[in-house]
Amino acid sequence: MTITEDRGTEASAPPAPFYDEDHEAYRASVREFLRREVVPHYDRWEEERLIDRAAWRAAGEAGMVGLAIPEEYGGAGMTDRRYRMVFSEEIARANTTSFGVGLGLQDDIITPYFLHLANEEQKQRFLPGLAAAELIGAIAMTEPGTGSDLQGIRTSARRDGDDWVLNGQKTFISSGIQADFAIVVARTDPEAGSHGFSLFIVETGMPGFERGRKLDKVGIAGQDTAELFFRDVRVPAANLIGEEGGGMAYLMQNLPLERLGIAMASQASCQAALEWTLEYVYQRTAFGKPIGDFQNTRFELASIETEVDVSRAYLEQAILKFNAGTLTTVEASKAKWFISELQQRVVYRCQQLFGGYGFMLEYPIGRAYRDARIQTIYGGTTEIMKEIIGRDQAARYKQR
Repeated sequence: MTITEDRGTEASAPPAPFYDEDHEAYRASVREFLRREVVPHYDRWEEERLIDRAAWRAAGEAGMVGLAIPEEYGGAGMTDRRYRMVFSEEIARANTTSFGVGLGLQDDIITPYFLHLANEEQKQRFLPGLAAAELIGAIAMTEPGTGSDLQGIRTSARRDGDDWVLNGQKTFISSGIQADFAIVVARTDPEAGSHGFSLFIVETGMPGFERGRKLDKVGIAGQDTAELFFRDVRVPAANLIGEEGGGMAYLMQNLPLERLGIAMASQASCQAALEWTLEYVYQRTAFGKPIGDFQNTRFELASIETEVDVSRAYLEQAILKFNAGTLTTVEASKAKWFISELQQRVVYRCQQLFGGYGFMLEYPIGRAYRDARIQTIYGGTTEIMKEIIGRDQAARYKQR
């Protein structure tokens, strides 16, 4: 049997590569920045559970944050998410996950609220500081006892003259210790259901705004996480983001980008773990030959590489759809749950091939194993992602 060319059909052009020269030039900048400003200090940050503010400012000076912020506010004006994917890949390669999570919070979660919802005064007040990484922000959604159930939020805000008076508690707040401000989700109308929530910018120094413990996490230790408390905090009406009552809709609009960012980080972690393991198994010997020459090792790594390549294909399409403004919530949810769950399997299986050395934190696979666990939890658990997809399926097929 031979395969012949169909002469009657003009051959289609090969697909364009995912990255171009500009992306690779940016990669070189990110790699050098991490080598110079992050890697030498990273172990200390992990021990102290806090990243130096100087490193944030260095990231701002080097153009590592604020990519999507328009130039008029001090940013790069680059909305192409492939640059953020390059950043994720280099973070994974350098095994500096805590630093990547911190900067990802700024670019994927905090900044979009100001770009899409803030008025001009708010943009002028916050975007230049975010672009320069002189301001660190947090998003305060989760509360004790609510988890993924945002409708159960109890933090409240009531109008009092030109202010809102805020009361409540938040937990698991990334960057909560260092944040100069937090975007706080609060209930403003108990009778309005999903339309009864609003978003407020609560700034450091406002009386009644207090930080609790620096939480001790299983992984990504260097990225500070905290409890936040609000006791009769008077928030100026000028610090309301968007419209009163629009908070829940705004959260839903921004969550797909957060979930895409998590999927990107998970994919980058899978690729890094695979590369570390391939290098290791052909250096480590057992029974007189490299362990990579044993059939079980080859089969395992062949399976892993195939799974990583397949998930990469879906993720690249999701990123390009986001760039085109067509990525749906369901598509982002699929990417988030599938690739974050794949990360758990890949890192676990790769760690197994390292043997006892894989349990040592001096080896990158040990840290990757520890840091991977949160990926299926934050940004919406795997179960929540499947519920979103399942509801979409029901809506499509119940109409038939």
